[in-house]
Amino acid sequence: MLKAIDPLLSAELLGHLAAMGHGDALALVDRNFPAASTAQRLVVLPGVDVATAARAVLTLFPVDTFEEPAVLRMGAVGDEDTVLPVHADLQAEVDAAEGRPVPSAGVARFAFYERARAAYLTVATTEDRPYGCFLLTKGVV
Repeated sequence: MLKAIDPLLSAELLGHLAAMGHGDALALVDRNFPAASTAQRLVVLPGVDVATAARAVLTLFPVDTFEEPAVLRMGAVGDEDTVLPVHADLQAEVDAAEGRPVPSAGVARFAFYERARAAYLTVATTEDRPYGCFLLTKGVV
């Protein structure tokens, strides 16, 4: 047991987060995303939505300040620029953790899949709202 570490952050997840370098991508995905067949490294957080997972991860994970946007979200098919409630919830967690507004952008579904395949780490949640999939670029401490 460690003090001041969110209990959602397992030893496996902590190890992956620590191993990531500046510019590496973290895919934080919903229950519909094909994580098992696309991830290079996969950590599953059952019973957790994306905002809760992000809140825990962002206690340790710095979001990039050099690459903009450092947060990408899977957009609804044909309406990629619309910010859905699941997107707004994640954005609020990122902004709060960073203490600043963090630029984000929508990405088409299949473009998101391609980018997610290249992510260093995929964290799969049981988020049930559609399009609850995000890519966060790791910054420096």
